[in-house]
Amino acid sequence: MPPQCGDDALRRKLALMVASFERFIGRPLVAASAADLVRSLWDAPFAIVAHGIEADPVFFFGNAASLDLFETDWSTFTAMPSRYSAEAPARAERQRLMECVSTKGFIDDYAGVRISASGRRFRIGPAVVWNILDEAGGCHGQAATFMLPLATDRPSLT
Repeated sequence: MPPQCGDDALRRKLALMVASFERFIGRPLVAASAADLVRSLWDAPFAIVAHGIEADPVFFFGNAASLDLFETDWSTFTAMPSRYSAEAPARAERQRLMECVSTKGFIDDYAGVRISASGRRFRIGPAVVWNILDEAGGCHGQAATFMLPLATDRPSLT
């Protein structure tokens, strides 16, 4: 687990992310106590990613499964604008998705193609995408989770 995962500000964002998921979806994202929340998110057997609220939102979290899927490391991933997770032609569709989530709070049936750091394409979905909200309704970003593609599915999209 990267040392940055121990940062208090990141821990607070992740706690909001998990609480928002449960409010919108009605079930926990991961089964964990507050003490081992970050470890449970990091080790989850499915992808979990989250970006902030910058003008061009940047990922602030990607768990081990997502970093493996995107073929990158923590430092590179958490410096990347989230729009780069999709190829240029698919970015308009991705932006419409983000606007829909902003309005509705979440969607639980998204599917699309993403691209790894090496240029490998992979299909995600069904994905849950949700707003990260605090108790007062202030938005701190958006997050997504999805099952990992089967290894046999990966080459077919390159």
